[in-house]
Amino acid sequence: ATALVVKTIAGARKSILVQAYSFTSAPIARALAQAKGCGVDVRVLLDKSQKSERYTVATYLSNHGIPTWIDRQHAIAHNKVMVIDGDTVITGSFNFTKAAEEKNAENVLVLRGNSELARFFSENWLAHQAHSDN
Repeated sequence: ATALVVKTIAGARKSILVQAYSFTSAPIARALAQAKGCGVDVRVLLDKSQKSERYTVATYLSNHGIPTWIDRQHAIAHNKVMVIDGDTVITGSFNFTKAAEEKNAENVLVLRGNSELARFFSENWLAHQAHSDN
């Protein structure tokens, strides 16, 4: 699953919106930082649990110039979604973590060429960003 997510991120040309509950995957974080370095607009929303550690993916992303918000409004912001270039959606049970990759039974879907679905997920991202903190 990690390789598929990293490969899909590498194909981004304009934008990536991320919503993640648990995010500890170094390869995925590096892929997002590389996309940002290539001029892709990368923005991330994380669950409040991601701010409880001293150095987290949230810190790594911020250190690479990626705007990162924390959604504190919900008991758990349990999303696992990426919207890429306004027409590709990554979603499923797969948390962006090493444990999800190596220990869990997970699923991930990459839905390409569906701008209507991507718009729905983008609007949801914006609604959550509106009540989140930097």
